[in-house]
Order: sequence, then structure tokens, then C-alpha cells
Amino acid sequence: MKYRVLGKTGLRVSVVGLGTWQFGGEWGVDYTQKEVDAIFDKAREVGINFIDTAECYGDHLSEKFIGEAIKKDRENWVLATKFGHEFHGFYDRTDRYDPVSALKQLDDSLRALQTDYIDLYQFHSGPDEAFDNDDLWTMLDKQIEAGKIRHLGTSIAKNNNTFQTEKSVQFGSKVIQVVYNRLDRTPEEEVFSICEKENLGVLARVPLASGFLSGKYQPGDTFADNDVRHLRDKEDTKRKLALAEEIKRNEVPEGVPMATWALAWCLKHPAVTAVIPGCKNPEQVEANANAASLDIVSDDHPQATK
Repeated sequence: MKYRVLGKTGLRVSVVGLGTWQFGGEWGVDYTQKEVDAIFDKAREVGINFIDTAECYGDHLSEKFIGEAIKKDRENWVLATKFGHEFHGFYDRTDRYDPVSALKQLDDSLRALQTDYIDLYQFHSGPDEAFDNDDLWTMLDKQIEAGKIRHLGTSIAKNNNTFQTEKSVQFGSKVIQVVYNRLDRTPEEEVFSICEKENLGVLARVPLASGFLSGKYQPGDTFADNDVRHLRDKEDTKRKLALAEEIKRNEVPEGVPMATWALAWCLKHPAVTAVIPGCKNPEQVEANANAASLDIVSDDHPQATK
């Protein structure tokens, strides 16, 4: 495993983290605690120390699984979660970005995660008008003073949202989370240059393009009714499957799993600190971690650390 410094936070994070939306039950699998524990045991073994979750991955369900899995060694993990959405059911949420709601979400997350503090607390993919609220960020600053939060971050919904990226500096948000993968390179146009200039850590979410870059799917494949990909534009799905097949044929080195290559591809960009792919089982955790060992993940990266 390789490690990088997450922007101004100073946090030392594994370049491959654990994305945990799947634990909330919206990706075609319902998890047990035993299954989640096995995933975290493998993460420890391969050197992963960064976890990304959210209050709305289930009704704090993902957080509850994680809290139980890491309570014995909480201090060894860099734990990130988010606020802004109230979960009602499958792919059904209500926006809740006001200070009172955000504080309640924070306290509920702390209980679910069985911890006294969150390493990185992130504004979760909300509109500019909700983000641009001094009262919200003042409340969050008070939670840092109280020791509930170590650092703040911003998970931008749209990959070209330069407003939230730039204003994060003013609000003391030190990390930008953004969708970035070989099928969607939009952040390279403007967002990454801001992050590099301001020394903002970058977390690349959906680095496998919701599984399209996993190497498991072929043109014509469909998804289960309880899988969020089933709800998406069918023509766009067809286009992505076709493009992923072309990339697999023309860009992925022989003998390298496509998913491993796709993660390493993200990590070669100088702005990207870490990728946070989801994983359904310990085998996928290990395959994801192998991305750190590919040659295109340079030891000379600007954020590299021993």
C-alpha cells in the first residue's frame, strides 16, 4: 500500500480507501455484520486505513456496520462521513443542510459509528444555495472546537462545480470529493487545478464508474431492480458499457485486471490523493488494494508520504 497526505488536513491516508455505500443495501446486496467484518479484516491486512461513508447509506446503516467493525481499533482508521440527506427508503432522500439538521445528523453518526470524533465531515452533494450558508459552517466550526470533528470536506455533486470548490477554502473545508474515472474526466478541466493551487485533498469517488470499469460487464448487460444502476438512463448505460469494452480492449495492459488498472489510472493524476471504490467482499478489497502497486502509481506524487 502507498500513502498520501490529504491536503491541508495532514491526515496520512491509504491511496485506496473503502467506499461503503453498498452496506446501505442499495447495490443489490444486503449485508450482515459478519460479512462487513470480513471486509475490514482484509482491509487491515492490505494496509487500507481510509473509510468513506454517509448518514444516508441506509438510515445510518452503513455507519452502524462500520462502527461495530472498527471499534476495537478505531484509532488506526481515518474515518470520513457526510451530512445533508435524510434517508427514507431505496434511493429516496430529503435534503437536510440547515445547521440544526446537520448537527443532529452529526450526533446520530457519532452514535452509529461508536466514536467520539469524525476525522473528515463532508457536506454531501448539495446545491450552492445550501452550501453558501455562513451559519452552517459556523456551527461546524464549533463542533471542531468541541472535538467532534477534526476536519471538514466538501463532496461536490457536479464535477464542474468550481463555486463550491473555490469557496471551500473560505469555509475551512480542506478536501474535495468528486466523481472521477476513465469514463468521466470532467474534474480535469477546472476543479483539479483549483485543488492543486489551494492544496485541497482530492477523493475520487466512483472510480470504477459504478462498476462499468470493473471488467465484469459486457454490452447488453442489465441490473437488478434493487440496484441503483437499474434506475439510470438506459441509453447512457448502453453507451458506457460499449465505451468500457473499448477501453478494456485498447488501454488495459494484458494480464492486469481492468478494475485494478482503472483505480491506478485515477491515482496517477497529481491532484488525486485517494480513490474510494466500493467492495462487495474481501476478494474485491484485495484486488482494489493491488492498484497501489502498479507502475503508473508513482512514488513521486506531490502528496506521497512514507
